[in-house]
Amino acid sequence: MDVSQGIETSARTAADEAFAREIRDWLEENLTGKFAELKGLGGPGREHEAFEERLEWDRHLAAAGWTCLGWPKEYGGREATLSQQVIFHQEYARANAPARVSHIGEELLGPTLIAFGTEAQKKRFLPGIKTVTELWCQGYSEPGAGSDLANVSTTARLEGDQWVVNGQKVWTSLAHLADWCFVVARTEPGSSRHKGLSYLLVPMKQEGVEVRPIIQLTGTSEFNEVFFDDARTDADLVVGGEGNGWGVAMGTLTFERGVSTLGQQIGFARELASIVELAERNGAAQDPAIRNKLTRAWMSLQVIRAHALRTLASVDASTSGGEASVAKLLWANWHRGLGELAMEVQGAASLVGVENTEPGEELNDLQRLFLFTRADTIYGGSNEIQRNIIAERVLGLPREARP
Repeated sequence: MDVSQGIETSARTAADEAFAREIRDWLEENLTGKFAELKGLGGPGREHEAFEERLEWDRHLAAAGWTCLGWPKEYGGREATLSQQVIFHQEYARANAPARVSHIGEELLGPTLIAFGTEAQKKRFLPGIKTVTELWCQGYSEPGAGSDLANVSTTARLEGDQWVVNGQKVWTSLAHLADWCFVVARTEPGSSRHKGLSYLLVPMKQEGVEVRPIIQLTGTSEFNEVFFDDARTDADLVVGGEGNGWGVAMGTLTFERGVSTLGQQIGFARELASIVELAERNGAAQDPAIRNKLTRAWMSLQVIRAHALRTLASVDASTSGGEASVAKLLWANWHRGLGELAMEVQGAASLVGVENTEPGEELNDLQRLFLFTRADTIYGGSNEIQRNIIAERVLGLPREARP
């Protein structure tokens, strides 16, 4: 059973084929030597793996012009077409290249600055993102404002030529490694919900910022709590203008669910392939119920891909929010189910850890897949929030009662 079937791109132009060969040849030539050892490392639940080495790889990509492909040339990009960006992510995933350490800056903040930032902000921050010399984290969620982002209580007040930030963020991926954080904070005293929010760029390496790692089910810590205690940032480091943070933050979320999802699906196909291989090897595939679940998993992955392609081709995809929410529901539930299927295929062996390993390394890949995917339907907007967005913005149903 070849689960990679159906994940190929649709008909490409001659230019697209040439671009695909270019990136494929470059990866084949460069994922060698010390970089070959990084294949398959990193990613959700595994960000601790070979971080410094993957950082070096990211900078190697940047030096060769393979970062920020879709950015305008004036900001260091290649102005790659949407099709070419999709091809890059697919070829990168197909080569089993290591997970990028700079994706938050490159795929979230960079496009946000290009869309909403001042020329001074672009000149200051885009080069560091392009060369992977400054790393970023995302300061959105709080203990009382997880998926309900509009309930943010972190505050920032303007004192002279600086913002003074106080509050707490949580589930902040890679905050312990980041140089900067883009923070949604309440800058208008007494405001509530979507009003009075601003989108600030805050340096992490300062006395007023404390980062506390959160131990996950996997035993690793890529999420963090971040405490701001009179942390400071310059007055001009507010993106989109004071009080316009909600619109800017929503723009960032739109970029978050872009072309990289096609590469994500290549990774999903690889995970499914490993489960199929195990099922055939240990005899689980002889069980009709298991075979049925594996087949349904493959079919559902094709649906996810079809929806992603339709969304990317849609003129309204960046404004309605509905397509992105449907995509999140589709892949998050599918991936969580894949983790459960992985345990079922392993059978009793799924309950036994790997012996004689370092702390945090006791899990095999499928056990880690199962544990980490329990969070897929929560982070990035929970299932409940996504369904509310679809109900209200797409179906036109009445808004959910709010206090």
